[in-house]
Amino acid sequence: MSAPKRATLYRMVRPDHLCPYGLQAKALLERHGYAVDDHPLRSREETEVFKAEQQVATTPQTFIDGQRIGGYDDLRRFFGQKLPEPGATSYKPVIALFAMTALMALATAQAAHGTPFTLDTLRWFIALSMCVLAILKLQDVERFATMFLNYDLLARRWVRYATLYPFGEAAAGVLMLAGVLPWLSIPLALFIGGVGAVSVFKAVYVDKRTLKCACVGGSSNVPLGFVSLTENLMMVAMALWMLWDML
Repeated sequence: MSAPKRATLYRMVRPDHLCPYGLQAKALLERHGYAVDDHPLRSREETEVFKAEQQVATTPQTFIDGQRIGGYDDLRRFFGQKLPEPGATSYKPVIALFAMTALMALATAQAAHGTPFTLDTLRWFIALSMCVLAILKLQDVERFATMFLNYDLLARRWVRYATLYPFGEAAAGVLMLAGVLPWLSIPLALFIGGVGAVSVFKAVYVDKRTLKCACVGGSSNVPLGFVSLTENLMMVAMALWMLWDML
């Protein structure tokens, strides 16, 4: 019978700070079948002494078969896990957002109609998506506006529009979700969605520029293109749908 795999882990466990990376490293080792010799560093002095002895700048530190593997990211690489590159583009925020708003729309339809599959489900999905996208922008309006000015045609002529945009999107989404004041929500969604769609199309498909999308807030690394264009076209489609229903 083979001996169990063992690893030694040094991590900070101070009264004022429990290192989350240390906990993640311990859990990762255990998931890979290692028995962990856990060595908590219970004071700042003990931590500094350990770092000086090992000539490392950070903790946690993992050792396997007498070899120092390193910190949590190094341990992930040791187990063959792929780490995102700093500043790398990713569609994960958008996938998570639309997956959740779709589930919210289905749940709302189930509660309202007894079935998740109705025409209202699609309308609520679009309206909820607008609301959540607005929330992300409103977390840091200035940062959003700075990114938005890179490509929006109207904002470049009237800078204040970049700050007003997320409030307009939020208002249109809430009103459409509630089904009230269509005389306001329809033209608002048509206007901001139409201008946005034209701006994105020009920047990406005509000018061939490579930019980050401000659609999920100013801190995202989502590339400008299909996602932002879809966001704006959804607003236009929702407005036209509501207008058709009114006729």
